[in-house]
Amino acid sequence: MQDVVQWLKDNGNLKIIDEPLDVELEIPHVAYVEVKTEDSRPILFTNPVNKAKGIEYDMPVLMNIFANKDLTEKIFGKHPDDVAEGIDTLLKLKPPKGLKAKLAMLPKLFSLKNVFPKRLNFKGECQEVIIPKDEVDLDILPILKTWEEDGGPFITMGQVYTQSLDGEMQNLGMYRLQQYDKNRLGMHWQIHKDASHFFDQYQKAGKKMPVTVAIGGDPLYIWCGQAPMPHGMFEMLLYGFVRNKNAQLVKSITNDIYIPRDVDVVIEGFVDPELMEIEGPFGDHTGYYTLKEPFPVMDVETITMKKHPVFQATVVGKPPLEDKYMGWATERIFLPMLKPMAPDLIDYNMPENGVFHNLILAKMKTLYKGHAQQFMHAFWGVGQMSFVKHAIFVGEDAPELEESQALAVHILNRLDQSKILITQGIVDHLDHSSSEQFVGGKLGVDATGDEVEEGVEVLLSDEALLVKMQEISSTVVGLKQYMTETKTPICVMSVEKKKSQLKLIKKFQDLKQHIKLLVIVDHENNDLDDAYMLIWRVVNNIDAGRDVMLKPFIAIDATNKSEVDGYEREWPGDTFCTKEVLDRLQEKGLIDIDEAFIKKFGLLPFL
Repeated sequence: MQDVVQWLKDNGNLKIIDEPLDVELEIPHVAYVEVKTEDSRPILFTNPVNKAKGIEYDMPVLMNIFANKDLTEKIFGKHPDDVAEGIDTLLKLKPPKGLKAKLAMLPKLFSLKNVFPKRLNFKGECQEVIIPKDEVDLDILPILKTWEEDGGPFITMGQVYTQSLDGEMQNLGMYRLQQYDKNRLGMHWQIHKDASHFFDQYQKAGKKMPVTVAIGGDPLYIWCGQAPMPHGMFEMLLYGFVRNKNAQLVKSITNDIYIPRDVDVVIEGFVDPELMEIEGPFGDHTGYYTLKEPFPVMDVETITMKKHPVFQATVVGKPPLEDKYMGWATERIFLPMLKPMAPDLIDYNMPENGVFHNLILAKMKTLYKGHAQQFMHAFWGVGQMSFVKHAIFVGEDAPELEESQALAVHILNRLDQSKILITQGIVDHLDHSSSEQFVGGKLGVDATGDEVEEGVEVLLSDEALLVKMQEISSTVVGLKQYMTETKTPICVMSVEKKKSQLKLIKKFQDLKQHIKLLVIVDHENNDLDDAYMLIWRVVNNIDAGRDVMLKPFIAIDATNKSEVDGYEREWPGDTFCTKEVLDRLQEKGLIDIDEAFIKKFGLLPFL
C-alpha cells in the first residue's frame, strides 16, 4: 500500500470529486452523506479550498477510507476474525516439551520477529520536505471544519505519537486536534489515555512534552491508533502482527519520537504542561457537541511531508459513520483479549448506534446463578470496557448478536425487573448524560435465563393507549409500540417536556396493566418510526441511576435533561448539517438525498 490513493482506485471503488469544495462544511457534508449510503465509498477531493481565507490547496483530501466491511477487510489483508485467531493462539502458547514440539513452535516464534517496529537511521519519505519553525503555517494543510458550531478547524485523523518521560514507553493515539492559529494545536487527549498519563509525568517534572502528529500513510496506522491496547504497549506492535512485517519508523526532526516513514504529513512540536487553552466545542462521534473545556496546547516546531502528500480526514456525528467499520474490526480482533478475564464469554457486539461505549451485547455460557451479574462487574472493571454504560447479556441459546430483530425478541421475552442491575462507575469523557463528569450510572441486564411467564395483561392499540396517556398529561404528543408479539412490548412515547418525567411516570402507574417497558423521548428531533435512531438517542441520553425506574413497570426517561431534572451541567446540542450547504451540494449533483434520508439520519432539525 505504498500509494494509498492508487490502491483505493484498484480495490475500493474510489470516488473522485474534482469540483473545488470548501474545507469548511462542504467537504465534510459530502463525506457525512456518503458514509450513510448503502454502497458507501471512499472519496478523494482533489481541489479543496478555503473560501474564508482565500486558499487553494495543492494537497487533496482523502476521506471515508474505511467505507464498508469489504474494504476494511481488504485494508487488513485478512478477515479480522483471522487476526483474532492468531492472537488467541499466541495467548495460549505454552513452553514446548520435547524436541518435536519445540521444532513445531519455531515458525510461530520466527513470525513474531516481524511484530516489533524497526527504527531506521535515515530520513523517510515523510521528510522529503522540511519546513523550519520560522516558516511553519498550519494553513498549508486542508484542515476541515465539520460543523457550523465547531470551535474551529480540527484534524480528525491525526496519529498522535508520544512517549513517557523516561523514553521507555511509546504510544500511538487518535485524538482530535483543534487548529488555533498558524502554529498551535489543541491536544484533546482524555484522562484515561496513555498520552494523558505521559503528560502528567512531564507536568510533575516541569518539562515540556514532545509530541509528533502524523497524517496519512497506511490506513492501518489509523486503526492502530484507536485500538484499545493494554497500558504501556506500543500500538505499532499490533501493526506488525496484522501485516506480518515490521513497521518502519524514522526519527522526528526536532525530537526523539519515531513515526512511520511513509506517512504523508508530520507535525512536530512540544506541549508546555503549564499552559492550557479552551478547546471545542466539537461535533463528536456521539452525535452531540462536546463542550468547551481546557486542554493542553502543542506549539509546532516543524512540519515535514512527502513531495506530493495526501491529507486524510474523517467526519464524525450521528451514526452510521466510518467508525462503524473500524469498530467492527476492533470488536472482532480484541475478543481473545477479553476472554482471559471472562472465560465463559462466547461473543460480544457493540452496535454503532449504541455509540460503542454506550451499549454492549454479550453472549455467554451461564454456569451458575448470578453468573451474568459477575460478568457485568468484570466488564466494568477492565480497560476500555470500564466505560461501557449499558450491558445486555444473553445465553448461548440466543441468536447471533448481529441478528438484531431475532435478538431483540429473545431479550424482551426474558426481561425481568429482578434481573436488572443498576450501579455506578466511570463513564467516558464525552458522556453528557451523567450529572457529574466522568462518573455516572451503569445498567446491566441479565437476559440469560428462561422466558418470563407473563406478558402485558391487556395490550392496547397505539391509538387507544395514546388517548389514555393524554388524559393523564397534555404534554404527551405521540406514541408507538414495538415488539408487541413479545412478553415485553416497548412503548415509546414523545412529549413536550415541561417538568421532570420521573414525576410524570408515577402518574402512569394506573396504566401498568397495559405497559411493561416505557421509553420517553422529546417530541422534537425524534421520529417514533425510526428505531435505529431512537436507540441512539436513548443510550446517549440516560444515566441509569437517575433515569431508570423499575416499578411498577420499567420506565426510561431519555429526554434532554435540565434543571427540572436536577441536572446542572450544560446539555449539548445535536450535530446538524447546515441546510444551505446541503442544498448547494444537491444543486451541484455532489449528493443525492431526499427528505426521507434527511429525517432518517437526523441531518437537520425537525418536529
